[in-house]
Amino acid sequence: MAKKDKTEREETQHNTEERSMIAITRALADPTRLSVFRRIANKENSTCMDLRGCLEMNPATLSHHMRQLESAGLIETHRDGKFVRAEVRRKVWKNYLSYLKELA
Repeated sequence: MAKKDKTEREETQHNTEERSMIAITRALADPTRLSVFRRIANKENSTCMDLRGCLEMNPATLSHHMRQLESAGLIETHRDGKFVRAEVRRKVWKNYLSYLKELA
């Protein structure tokens, strides 16, 4: 019985990981969102104000794309006074790249 439970847990973990990889792929499939992610990845502690200036988009649009990236687990945001800062979750990104390498 214990072996069956272990197999089920491993399968559940695999399915969760697979869903996470699909969510990241979907988030990065949007060209605008990919641009936002690239800007965040290339500059440590990007603020939303910096991103809006570079990408020339309104606050609501940027907020939407940031939520999608955060929901996929790619970035995390935190408030720093009146600014919202974003940074890439490097471990998640590295896991995603490893996942893609396995497909080759």
